[in-house]
Amino acid sequence: MPYDWPPLVPGGAEEVAHRVAAVLEDAWQRLAARQAAVIAAFADNRRASHILATLEEFKQAIEAFRRDVDDEAVQFVSRQLPHLYEQGAAAAGAVTGSRFVWTLIHHDALQALAADSYADFLSRSQQTGRMADAFYRAARAAARREVPLLAAGNVTAWQAARALAERLAASTQLEYVVYRNGARVPVRAWAEAAVLAKSAVAYNAGTLNQAREQGVKFVEVFDGPDCGWTSHGDPDKAARTLRTVHDAADWPTSHPRCRRAFGPRPDVQ
Repeated sequence: MPYDWPPLVPGGAEEVAHRVAAVLEDAWQRLAARQAAVIAAFADNRRASHILATLEEFKQAIEAFRRDVDDEAVQFVSRQLPHLYEQGAAAAGAVTGSRFVWTLIHHDALQALAADSYADFLSRSQQTGRMADAFYRAARAAARREVPLLAAGNVTAWQAARALAERLAASTQLEYVVYRNGARVPVRAWAEAAVLAKSAVAYNAGTLNQAREQGVKFVEVFDGPDCGWTSHGDPDKAARTLRTVHDAADWPTSHPRCRRAFGPRPDVQ
């Protein structure tokens, strides 16, 4: 039985990142477990009818997985992002002597952040869904065509079944997120990094937009002493430097799990 996760409660970025990562990892693991059941049915040389029934359970798990990821992504962008954006804007307001109000510039900025964040989560979900669908089609075809003929070759039915199961298992591994460069990242690590990145961008966007609204042109950068401006290895070190609000908006973070923040400097013209 899947764990019934309670609704997300806005809070600290790391706390929410751990929670979202746990929910998404749970969804991925349940999908991977149903895939493992299909592979085991092939390896045990079960009848085609039993394999097809197990495949239908896997198909239902794919749909449940998509719903779980979508639900958690919607909660994150509708609850946590506004919370962090407002925190960042209020912090800037405390420096500039202004009170944060949800004006049009803030509404538009938050809408863009939410759309970008949701699209990122959705793209990963769709990627995994496509991989699961491909596995489902391949396994279904094998159950209909190959399972009845397993004993026809020069190996025993048991050996043939094991070989078929291993081939299917190697074709799709659902416990990883696959990047464009082919790197495979565990789901929990990807989810935590993604949530922390979106959270940092939301907080910093609130800070910068509130500063811009008050006519502030420069901000001071708070960052790790070794962190570069455009990447961690950039020789242009960011900590305690002054940057324009425009430049800061281009580089709200520079690398995964970046802790960059900005302090408005209304005294600098």
